[in-house]
Amino acid sequence: MSTQLIDHNEDLKRLKDEGFVLEFRPGYLLVHRIPYFNLAKEIKYGILVIRLHLAGDKTIKNIEHTAFFVGEAPCDRNGAILNNILNNSNKRQLFDNLVADHYFSAKPQINNGKYKDHYEKVSTYVGLISSHPKSVDSNITEKGNKIINSSESSVFNYLDTNSNKPELSSLNSKFREQKIGIIGLGGTGSYLLDLICKVPVKEIHIFDGDWFYNNNAFRAPGAPSKEELISPQKKTSYFYEIYSKMNNSIIEHDYYVTNESLKEFDDFNFVFLCVDRGNIRKEVVKYLESKNISFIDIGMGINKIGNSLGGMLRVTASTPKKRNHVWDKNRIPFSDDLENEYNSNIQIAELNCLNATLAVIKWKKLLGYYQDTTLEYNSFYLLGSNHSINEDKENES
Repeated sequence: MSTQLIDHNEDLKRLKDEGFVLEFRPGYLLVHRIPYFNLAKEIKYGILVIRLHLAGDKTIKNIEHTAFFVGEAPCDRNGAILNNILNNSNKRQLFDNLVADHYFSAKPQINNGKYKDHYEKVSTYVGLISSHPKSVDSNITEKGNKIINSSESSVFNYLDTNSNKPELSSLNSKFREQKIGIIGLGGTGSYLLDLICKVPVKEIHIFDGDWFYNNNAFRAPGAPSKEELISPQKKTSYFYEIYSKMNNSIIEHDYYVTNESLKEFDDFNFVFLCVDRGNIRKEVVKYLESKNISFIDIGMGINKIGNSLGGMLRVTASTPKKRNHVWDKNRIPFSDDLENEYNSNIQIAELNCLNATLAVIKWKKLLGYYQDTTLEYNSFYLLGSNHSINEDKENES
């Protein structure tokens, strides 16, 4: 990915051609071996870290003026800290193995305080920092003509510049070893895929043996063309083609889950159940519990009340910390509800989307990504009253 970025962008290519030691990580450009004086007037080498501003694989113009620095506080030849660029020295965890020691702010006097491109920003900061040791030894250089291959791998086909704030970069480590299963790619399951594919989990396994028809198009994210519907595809193939453009961790299983295929879940960390067949749901739940695998079962009960639709959405979580509510309180239905209007193909994509959103939020809470002060394992959203009910707290028997 670093080679592709350099080849496609004149500002990054110029940095490489001039010999800067570059490393690309998700959302950031690292410039290594930047010479500087420390407080003891010793020559040290640090790392300049700037955010990458991209549109696809193309850098954009007029980028922000701040930067991070890994190393001691840079000083001039007399040992005075360069307060003209040092904003603060609060440590920030940028990646699991990289902590920034300082935060710089050197705003250009022109162009509304923004740098023209990444080359201008890097060369400006390097000049401000390295000119001091170079003034006493002309042999000192930041050049090394090298591209460092980062150990950070990515499931995304292009750099994630959305979550590149330091506090979010470290939080994302909670997802990296997660192997996720989504059983059922109907209305709710397809929105789950849409949301989870934007999270840097290790693998996303999608299971469904059904075909993608007109009725599915009105209940799923996106907008297929008529031509795409004339020659139907399996749901897994249809959604894989869309979301693999962004995420390369998606693995499709174009069949229904049966008792014989349950062993495929053995290596999963988490499973989302979006199935409407009670018998197989029961077998999956029992199997996941036996393997100590956490899961969320998503359900929706929609009925016609007068001339309107009413009902509720349900999100039921189960982890090794709490499972008794599933059976003691019958939180997950194991029979087919023939009275549920949802099964008659009414088009309620917004409820599918909301149900999936609530499930993903709960999953992220269980991982510690979001704050969770309620610790509920079963929740209902009541459509008519716009009210949420949280039940089965983690510490309740």
